[in-house]
Amino acid sequence: MIDVYTANTPNGVKVTIALEELGQPYKLNILNLSDQDQKQDAFAKINPNGRIPAIVDRDGANGKPIRVFESGAVLLYLAEKFNGLLPIDPALRIDAIAWTYFQTGGIGPMMGQAGYFKRNFPEFQPGFDRFNTESQRLVGMMDQALSKSPFLGGDEFSIADIMHIGWIDRAPAYFGFDLSTFPSVVEWHARVMRRDGVKRGFSVLK
Repeated sequence: MIDVYTANTPNGVKVTIALEELGQPYKLNILNLSDQDQKQDAFAKINPNGRIPAIVDRDGANGKPIRVFESGAVLLYLAEKFNGLLPIDPALRIDAIAWTYFQTGGIGPMMGQAGYFKRNFPEFQPGFDRFNTESQRLVGMMDQALSKSPFLGGDEFSIADIMHIGWIDRAPAYFGFDLSTFPSVVEWHARVMRRDGVKRGFSVLK
């Protein structure tokens, strides 16, 4: 059994989508971020950085519980443990993993900072513009890739798509981000959101 510690955020939805897509049971623990649940000592034992999502696999290596934190690491762990959501072909597999870390190093931080300035310092336009401009450049890279294949990393839905879907789904409302200039991303978003596992992964956190 997988214990999931998460919340309804662009990062938080990644793990529930992955487990629903893999068809694996899990125990859902929704943390109240406003109350700083993620900063409490009990959760620090799972993720010392005090961020969601994180998991505890009760049936880890050698039958012992194992914790996994950082969303990219969590999804890679689940994909390998349950043998899904990653291509078998080595070249396609590493491409999907590369897009996974493209999100953790680019899309997430840039959109997150753009959202921070939009919500908290709307009067400081240069701060928002800096991160919004970089976010648009990165989504443009996604758009180019998705103009050549239905999913990030190739023809198969993978953890690379799961890593991005929460951020792209909320980009217009949360960050004032206009996706209309990225038609391949818009089509990809619609394609991914039609998947039953994705629908369930979102719905359990609402």
